[in-house]
Amino acid sequence: MDDFFYGWYLKCQSDTQTLAVIPAVHQVGNRNTCSIQIITENEAWTFTFPGEIFFRTNRNIYIGENRFGKDGICLNVKTSQITVKGELFFGRLWPLQYPIMGPFSLLPFMECRHGVWSMLHSVSGKLLVNGKEYCFRNAGGYWEGDCGHSFPKNYAWTQCFFTGGSLMLSVADIPIGRVRFTGIIGVVLWQGREYRFATYLGAKVLYIKNKRISVMQGHLKLEAGLLKENGQPLKAPQRGDMARTIHESATCQAFYRFIKGKRTLFTFTTPRASFEYEYPL
Repeated sequence: MDDFFYGWYLKCQSDTQTLAVIPAVHQVGNRNTCSIQIITENEAWTFTFPGEIFFRTNRNIYIGENRFGKDGICLNVKTSQITVKGELFFGRLWPLQYPIMGPFSLLPFMECRHGVWSMLHSVSGKLLVNGKEYCFRNAGGYWEGDCGHSFPKNYAWTQCFFTGGSLMLSVADIPIGRVRFTGIIGVVLWQGREYRFATYLGAKVLYIKNKRISVMQGHLKLEAGLLKENGQPLKAPQRGDMARTIHESATCQAFYRFIKGKRTLFTFTTPRASFEYEYPL
């Protein structure tokens, strides 16, 4: 049987708290396991379970008593290190106009395929993490997912809520057989309009170095920079197995600028961004 993984990333953020949950299933040969990862501003935990307790429908994942999907998150995890219990409820989702991978989703032999389920939705409810209360009331939510067998060796990813919208950007080295290219997917949701960046639409990387990214597509330009990281360790897939350790700053200081033609639509620095930078410095 082929090695593979399938997982979702569900981020919930208020003005004062950030919590992201990653349910996933992974298979290496005949060994099938599943996991739940939780990351907050300053800590991260990984829980591994037998694969047979994982169940997925189109819009929901179940891992034992834990549920994730279009209506929200329900967690009930207890180990010697941590107890997590509670429920979060999602409001109306904001899906993309069409899948983020576009025609690239049809390419064979890709190591990872990405999906965005909701750029922005409301989150309400409460979770207790080792007795600490994470309470959300009409907070911001974001939902994406990945499947394949491995994360790209070199990649950068960021997501951020801001006044008037939400954005995500991912740049990665993509191998397909003997061919390698730099792939770009990104969306700026601003004032109710979706602006999309993608390699299949002609997007190009102008700069990716020193934790800064600049991409251009026609008359659109998006810049992102990790100014002060706060990385916590997460497990990532490598040939289906969650054997690689990456670092995500679920809440960090970052800079963004979005330009259309000669007009800067917005530029800001925020302490509430999420960032992964897995390129050599």
